[in-house]
Parts: sequence; C-alpha cells; structure tokens
Amino acid sequence: MTAAFDLDAYLERIQWGGSARQDLATLTGLLHSHIRRIPFENLDVLLGKPVRLDLEGVQQKLVRASRGGYCFEHATLFAAALEALGFEPARHTARVVVLVPRAEAPRTHMFLAVPVPEGTFVVDPGFGALAPRVPVPLVDGEAVQIAGETHRMIRDGHHWVLHAEVGARSIDAWASAMEEEYPVDFEMGNHFTSTHPASPFVNRILLRALTDSGRVAVMNRDVTFWHRETPEHTQLADRTALRALLVEHFGFDLPQVERLRVPSIPEWA
Repeated sequence: MTAAFDLDAYLERIQWGGSARQDLATLTGLLHSHIRRIPFENLDVLLGKPVRLDLEGVQQKLVRASRGGYCFEHATLFAAALEALGFEPARHTARVVVLVPRAEAPRTHMFLAVPVPEGTFVVDPGFGALAPRVPVPLVDGEAVQIAGETHRMIRDGHHWVLHAEVGARSIDAWASAMEEEYPVDFEMGNHFTSTHPASPFVNRILLRALTDSGRVAVMNRDVTFWHRETPEHTQLADRTALRALLVEHFGFDLPQVERLRVPSIPEWA
C-alpha cells in the first residue's frame, strides 16, 4: 500500500511538522492535522462521479486537488500515511447505527485500529460530524474528550460500539466485530454507499470541516457554524452560495456544484 504513496506531499497537505515516532502522541497529532486540513464531503457522489479507493486516486483527490472525501477515502489515505511512518494500522468495516437498528445496517463504514506502545486505539478520520478528533482507546468504556465531545468504545457481545456524546446528543455511532477485512470488502461498501438509492450519500449533501474557531457542518441547505461551543444556524440560498461556502471554509473551489442535483432538495433535483 505504501509503494506509490507520496508521504512528503501528504505531510505538506496536512501541514504536519512533528515527530515520526510510532507512539500515541504522534498518532494523535497526525489525526488532528488530517481532520483539520482534509474535510468530509460527498459531492462526487451527488455529481455522479465514481469514488476511487485505489491509492493513486485517493491521493489525487484528497492531497493534490485539496478536496475532501468520506470514510473509505479518508481511512485509505490515513492508513497509507501511517504505514509509511512505521505504524501498523488494521482496516475494519462497521455498521452505522445512528438512525437504524444494527440488523438493518449494512457494513458501509471504514475505520482503523492502530497499536502503539500505550495500547490499541480506534482512529476514525472519516465519520463526518461524529468523527472523534483524537484516538479512542480500545478499552471497554474508557472515554476521551476534546472540545466538548466525548467518545468511548463499548463492548457489546461480539461487537465493539463507538459511542459519542456531542453537545446534548448521546449516540451509538457504529458497531463492528473488528474482523479481518480485505480490499474487496471496502469496495463493496463503497459501491453501496456511492450508488444505492437508499444511501444517505446519494440523497443528501453532507459536509463537515474544522475551522480556526470551531467547525462548520452542512446537511442539504442547512449550515451550522460552531464558534467554540456556540452554534449559529443559517441556510444556503442556492448552489452559488454552496460554491462560495466551499471556497471559504472547505479549502477548494468546485464549479460543478452550480449544477448539483440533490434528490432530497426538490428544487435542486
């Protein structure tokens, strides 16, 4: 996975100048820099473009073109960077259970488990608004907190569940058996996520980026700016306003969004 990986370009993209030690402090710093510089977004799905998971395709989009992506892209890129730095991440799938029971949730999420001298930690840079900004220890019930957000892994039978507390929300985010996975498993999940009519990514605009003062999240036309822990809500007037928002807060311009079709926004469909 690392043979065609341009580590220098990646580190420049995330503006990382710290150590390259295989320890928790380095893992934490890399994760924060990755999430801060590479946003979460699903615009290619809505534009009808294929979402590539090969390493060259992911680097071209998220590194060279300064775009963002969703879980499969983020985790693929971050895993390659960790391997290039001497870490040994394991790649896993999960069932997203935020809105549906576990038995009805397909395995459409990708995350990593990374062993370091301090223990094994879950790293999940591509979970959008609920993504933990710091590694989460793979220890039943042990919480980590940052910027008003709390995450912990909870053991539930044969599964591990990522539990998130963000503001007033307390949520079981995803569940995973932590099985060994293969590239074809991620390709299957990515295909469902980017093409199935029932996939949220096919029907809605879903964006999230960290900013100097907090974060910004977009769901369809609804935009929430978080200044520290204070939310400010607004709405996108049109596609032109969406394009301007991308330039100002997400770090890239995408002219194609001015003709974006979004099934759950009737006037944009």
